[in-house]
Amino acid sequence: MKYTQLGRTGLKVSRLVLGTMNFGPQTGEAESHALMDAAHDAGINFFDTANVYGWGENKGRTEEIIGTWFAQGGGRRDKTVLATKVYGSMAPEGAPWPNYDRLSALNIRRAVDDSLRRMRTDHIDVYQFHHVDRQTPFEEIWQAIEVLVQQGKILYAGSSNFPGWKIAQANETAARTGRLGLVSEQCLYNLAERRAEMEVIPAAEAYGLGVIPWSPLHGGLLGGAIRKAAESGRSASGRSADALANSSVRAQVQAYEDLLDKHGLEPGEVALAWLLTRPGVTGPIVGPRTAEQLASALRAVELELPAELLASLDEVFPGPGASPEAFAW
Repeated sequence: MKYTQLGRTGLKVSRLVLGTMNFGPQTGEAESHALMDAAHDAGINFFDTANVYGWGENKGRTEEIIGTWFAQGGGRRDKTVLATKVYGSMAPEGAPWPNYDRLSALNIRRAVDDSLRRMRTDHIDVYQFHHVDRQTPFEEIWQAIEVLVQQGKILYAGSSNFPGWKIAQANETAARTGRLGLVSEQCLYNLAERRAEMEVIPAAEAYGLGVIPWSPLHGGLLGGAIRKAAESGRSASGRSADALANSSVRAQVQAYEDLLDKHGLEPGEVALAWLLTRPGVTGPIVGPRTAEQLASALRAVELELPAELLASLDEVFPGPGASPEAFAW
């Protein structure tokens, strides 16, 4: 496994991030434990989750599964850089109540303590804001974070799904009060969805945030969706099916798969390897449901993409370019 610094911090993290969103809803506890053990065996030390994962009446379940894994000992917690998120409502299902969501100081304090309890740990390494909160000023958010840092409950703060100007606003506010500010941004970014290159990634680079792309295969679209559907005789499903229903998108994905066939490369591995070449990217989040999916992701870390292929990928999936040139003269 290869490692890098998380943004401007001294924290070393793996170039792949283990995503846990499937733990509970799609992957049982025993299988989830096995995948986390396999990730550690492969050198992956950066695990990502969120307090709402598990969803619906089972929200929090994913953090609980991580907690029972940590409880097995064997250095599991010490070897893990643990990241979770706060924002979505954690009020009891069917019983909405104020202050169980968003980024008020009250909810941040409550949410941290609940996540620590579910994950059976005394601290969270990277505590991420899952969404912008248009109702809470950053002065309040940073005051709450500073208390948690002083208490030893969290070490760093990160963002997720923030626009570039919110990254700037958050870190300018932090700087005025002598605080570290955001150290990472988790955003939707992949070959097929490159709008983050316009402002989000430049803002992250300017303020020293590590970029952590989520959905690196764009819901499976970049994982050989057309070929797999043909081989299985079943149509694509979910986000892939919706995307492939658009003829121009389907032609683009077909060109992508044809290009990689010529090079004898697996589409999913190339999509991950491409992200690892992008400026500012710490590592993409991979959410394997099986050991083979994890093995495929690991192969991507060692995959070197030649300049000619990178240029061809840009032709198939051209990025929007930096702003303001992307939308102005």
